[in-house]
Amino acid sequence: MESISRISNLLESARELTLDAAQAARSSRSTTKSLPTTQLKKLLDSRNDREVLDGLRRVISMMYRQQKTLPFFSSIVKNVASPNIEIKKLVYIYLIHHAEQEPDMALLSINTIQKSLSDTNPQVRALALRTMSGIRVPVISQIVSLAIKKGAVDMSPYVRKAAALAIPKCYRLEPNTLPQLLEYLATLLGDKQYFVAGAAVSAFMEICPDRVDLIHMHYRSLVKKIVDMDEWSQLAVLRMMTIYARKCFPRRTRNVKAKEKTGDLQDFYGEGASEPASEGEQMVVLDPDLVLLLNGIKPLLQSRNSGVVVAVARCYTNIGTPEYTKAAVGPLVALLRGAQDIQQVALFNIVSVCLAHPESFVKYASHFLVRATDTAPVWELKLEVLTLIFPHSPLQTKSLILNELEHFSRGTNKLIVCEAVRAIGRCAQADPATAPRCMRLLLGQITSLDGTLAAESLTVIRHLIQQDPQAHMGTVVRLAKNLDSATDPQARATIIWLVGEFAGLNGEDNIAADVLRILLKGFADESEIAKRQIVLLAAKVYLHHLNRETETQKQTEDERQGSPPPPPNSEDHPITRLWNYVLLLVRYDTSYDLRDRTRLYKALLSVPQLASLMLLAPKPAPQAPSPSETRKGFMLGSSALVLAGVGGVHGLRGYEPLPDWVKEGREPDPKLRNQGGVANEYGEEKKAVPAAQMLGDASSTHGSRSNGLGAAAAAGTGAKTLDDWLAEDEEEEEEEIEENGEAEESEEEESEEESEDEEEESEYESDDSKAELEGFLNE
Repeated sequence: MESISRISNLLESARELTLDAAQAARSSRSTTKSLPTTQLKKLLDSRNDREVLDGLRRVISMMYRQQKTLPFFSSIVKNVASPNIEIKKLVYIYLIHHAEQEPDMALLSINTIQKSLSDTNPQVRALALRTMSGIRVPVISQIVSLAIKKGAVDMSPYVRKAAALAIPKCYRLEPNTLPQLLEYLATLLGDKQYFVAGAAVSAFMEICPDRVDLIHMHYRSLVKKIVDMDEWSQLAVLRMMTIYARKCFPRRTRNVKAKEKTGDLQDFYGEGASEPASEGEQMVVLDPDLVLLLNGIKPLLQSRNSGVVVAVARCYTNIGTPEYTKAAVGPLVALLRGAQDIQQVALFNIVSVCLAHPESFVKYASHFLVRATDTAPVWELKLEVLTLIFPHSPLQTKSLILNELEHFSRGTNKLIVCEAVRAIGRCAQADPATAPRCMRLLLGQITSLDGTLAAESLTVIRHLIQQDPQAHMGTVVRLAKNLDSATDPQARATIIWLVGEFAGLNGEDNIAADVLRILLKGFADESEIAKRQIVLLAAKVYLHHLNRETETQKQTEDERQGSPPPPPNSEDHPITRLWNYVLLLVRYDTSYDLRDRTRLYKALLSVPQLASLMLLAPKPAPQAPSPSETRKGFMLGSSALVLAGVGGVHGLRGYEPLPDWVKEGREPDPKLRNQGGVANEYGEEKKAVPAAQMLGDASSTHGSRSNGLGAAAAAGTGAKTLDDWLAEDEEEEEEEIEENGEAEESEEEESEEESEDEEEESEYESDDSKAELEGFLNE
């Protein structure tokens, strides 16, 4: 009978497996059809677990397809007590989704979920705790707090992790439970399991990121566990450690003296000239605990998660030294092998690091060459990196970068053409030695038929000319000759403005008046922006003419010494006629703005001194900063760094900058980071004693036989071979034999001494008895 029952059980289980496999295959081939409500309720009310599971799967599928599933609430909630863990999971998912809509019905299941907290299966206990904390009904906040208290001391680490993740949910449900939650959190932060500690740090960063006093005694253990944590926990711990380092480790520096010069004979006798001691460079002195953190997170640079790599780079840039930042450059560049979205975010972080340490990226210049498949944001950032590392690169790399920029400046994509021309200008400004080559490249573009390229090139040329005006007189003349071929309005306006800036050089020999005469012939056909520059050029030329006439009159007055000067005949001068002609042309122009500007210039020129201050004032040389200069100061890995232009000057809402370094003398006591009263491991103080060594010492103090565990623990694992162990055992046996022999000899000597004492005492007793007898007889 027993065999028959076993066979029937096997057949039943085989049937169940076959049905499940067939149902899984059918659902994978075709989408699940929606059943009528009555049929679904029949499945949910069934006593067969397979039918209940099928009904729950269909309801969950409907729920995620945004279909109404609230009518099944009562039928689903009563299955919360099912012993089948698959059914429990689906019921808990449904409860979390609909508890806010039906709080009264959800409260009916709380007792059953509380009973699951005492289940023998840790997976069931963790699932029940996760579900109870996910039910967003404020009435059960105290029940959730008690469940977290019970889960925080559970034997299973999975339940303790669920308790740690439930703490932020309980805090959002009822903020008044914070004091209780902090007690549970302090316990979980010191958990020996790394995944429990990581979840506790995530909860810490969400409910009380400023309570660094909770971290002191767990600091070193968290640093050691961070390598084993999951990626989400690593991100939370790295952010927390960055804030902790700013608040607890002051930034100390010391002067590093330059190498002493080799003394000569005159210095030996004191005859040499004494030079003042030059101050050395400032060197950052790191705290030993901070060094422990910076070295402990270095393996995370090889993480498969790009967010972890960026977080480590953020730690190194914000709390480390340039040496540590240099170590993070290679892993950051390696992120460019990922998908395009990862490339774009990685490039934002690379540019932010490159603004501070451009020389570290020079050897990776080939990784930033633009590819045909790159999107617009990606190639913009790549060109920016190339211009940042350009002044720090060797000649070969500089030539490669300029060839790359020249190639893209002749492309068909207008956006990349403009960006490449701007990049050439930034390269010329950053490295004056290559400015002539950059100028030649740009001058070759002004004759292009593409008006966008010509206008952008002339704008960059104008910036370069303003850097050193005296050295570019010939360049201005060359640009003036190309006015006939320039068709873009912006390009023509730029050339006219440059001619006006140089209108005061060489006096009457300047080309500005002749250029003005040629331009006035086609004044009516010019664009609005070009007309403005022509009027401005005419005003400058006429003002220079007035200033020259005034100087000439002063000279003639000095020569004649008070004789009346002849009346000036300035109306017949060609420049004066050109100015009057401009006034007539503008009077009948259709642009209100142009007419107003001309009237303003006419009023200014009536007072040449004021006009000189307004029109001929020296212009500062324009600077073309890197486009990402506005992103400076934002933390690596933050959304504000990527969306800095959208969020304004202060970044996005919710962005929190790092705190300032704590001032020296106000930092917490380093002894607070000692674990369990153990002294600091980095000084000369005593290290933590392993448990094996403590047991060995305890056994030796009680006189028990030592097996060498304590010595092994003190020497370290793997410090002795098998022969050493055997030799020690033989020596210990010999010592024990010798000790036993000495003990036997000492016992014999003691027994002999005792016998002698007894004999002496017996003799004394006999003498006393004889004396008493004699005394009695005498009486």
